[in-house]
Amino acid sequence: MESLGIIAGFWLLAGVTIGASLAVFAVRNLLHAVVFLILAFVGMAGLFITLSADFLAVAQLLIYAGAISVLLVFAVMLTPLANRDNSNSLYVLPGGAFALAFATIIAFVAIEVDWHQLRGDALGARSFSTTVAEVGSALLGPHVLAFEIASVLLLAALVGAIVLVHEDETGEAA
Repeated sequence: MESLGIIAGFWLLAGVTIGASLAVFAVRNLLHAVVFLILAFVGMAGLFITLSADFLAVAQLLIYAGAISVLLVFAVMLTPLANRDNSNSLYVLPGGAFALAFATIIAFVAIEVDWHQLRGDALGARSFSTTVAEVGSALLGPHVLAFEIASVLLLAALVGAIVLVHEDETGEAA
């Protein structure tokens, strides 16, 4: 049986995450939307922690709450001030209806499906303590070339973004 603190933490983090996600949709200021999106990313990392998925929580914090959020903040800061408002769109009502239908389907599946839990070593399940070591060994072992290629591609994208926004002597972007 799970402890009451973990269950209460899960529901609190779920409420914060859903509230922040709805706020991303509702706010008109683009910078505020990015801040609420970062809060939703951090809430998801907290949910992963309550579900004993420590590696996913750290990856969520590093990749989404860290790198993707910084990328979004740079994109917002490079956007002209006049284009930063989240003005009304004709797609708000169809998007809201689609989101409500999708949430209804997810809730139906979550309630109606008979979820089986793996406990201990039943059915070959491994503990989470060995997952991080196995992922690290795989990234720095047989998949080291793909890991290095991905890092070079990310570096090239970063340099390309800097070149694109770099102003020349006339004051215009490249």
